[in-house]
Amino acid sequence: MSSAPHFNIDVPSFWADPYPALKQMRREAPIAFVPQLGSTIFTKRDDIFTQEKRIDVFSSHQPAGLMNTLMGHNMMRKDGEAHMSERAAMFPAVSPRTVRDTWSRQFQAHADRILDELAPAGRADLCKAFALPLSAECLKDITGLTNMRYQDMDAWSQAMIDGIANYTGNKEVEARCHAATAGIDAAIDDMIPVLTKHPNASILSVLLAAGQPMQSVRANIKLAISGGQNEPRDAISGTIWALLTHPEQLALVQGGRAKWLDVFEEYARWIAPIGMSPRRVAKPWIYNGVEFEPEDRVFFMFGSANRDEACFADPDTFDITRNTSKSIAFGAGPHYCAGAFASRAMVADVALPSIVARLKNLRLDDGEPVRIGGWAFRGLLNLPVKWDRG
Repeated sequence: MSSAPHFNIDVPSFWADPYPALKQMRREAPIAFVPQLGSTIFTKRDDIFTQEKRIDVFSSHQPAGLMNTLMGHNMMRKDGEAHMSERAAMFPAVSPRTVRDTWSRQFQAHADRILDELAPAGRADLCKAFALPLSAECLKDITGLTNMRYQDMDAWSQAMIDGIANYTGNKEVEARCHAATAGIDAAIDDMIPVLTKHPNASILSVLLAAGQPMQSVRANIKLAISGGQNEPRDAISGTIWALLTHPEQLALVQGGRAKWLDVFEEYARWIAPIGMSPRRVAKPWIYNGVEFEPEDRVFFMFGSANRDEACFADPDTFDITRNTSKSIAFGAGPHYCAGAFASRAMVADVALPSIVARLKNLRLDDGEPVRIGGWAFRGLLNLPVKWDRG
């Protein structure tokens, strides 16, 4: 293991709210070995920003890692040319132009349909009634797996997320992940002949057209589902919750003094839906006095970096007027999230303005408390709200 000072955490408390422990680490041990996670954790923004780019040291290639074992060897777990070639093959499906010309229109159609059905109810759990189905329906289009139910897209995504964050080795979590990947493989098999005959802009279609090996196609589709469902789903519900609990911030955007993109970027900084990215130490290395040995496991804590007091004033405050240019919610190095353009369009251009426009006098339902959890992946577990019907 590394020579970093040890820092003990209470795992349930860390899952419920990691920010107090991360703040203490940034102050006392910015690079710390956490025995409960079996990993050395980077907590400072600038350390992560510089060292994530050192792929010769902190490698994404983790043959024995949970993601490789459970989901296959995808581009997220490759470096250099191997990563860039697969990223380039996927890019036509998620490029800014494709998002603008193809996906944004479909995103809006899904949002309008869901809100048409939802608006007369007057109350709902927006996580389950809007954020979940919207994210899943959009991801069905983007991946090309339109033969799925949106419920399966969400459940299988969550099962993979739980699986790759299963550092305590829970066998039930692992079994659910295996069942999810089998379901995705079956959906891919069903769609291959359809998209071969009728190609479109989806990830599966462009990867098939690029001649990517089938095992890589499967692994990268699973990667897109594992991150592409939970991140916008959690960002939609989390951002609405943030605005409802900070009405002065909602007033700013409704009054035209801030943009919806500002709201999304600040929420992603404040509560990063993807809070951590793991790395494997590839060679002996010394950084800031800490000695690293080959095969050490490192976690770059994006959620901590985005609350680093050295980069953000009053970082625990949700403030849509702040400069978020130093945020690394989507990563910082060559593994910067490939779906960032699609996510911004889905959340900032479609979901947030559509909800506020359609659900009048939207407010929290005080009959049920809002629950939030996670540290590797963090998001709301529910969002009970009410609005005026009519």
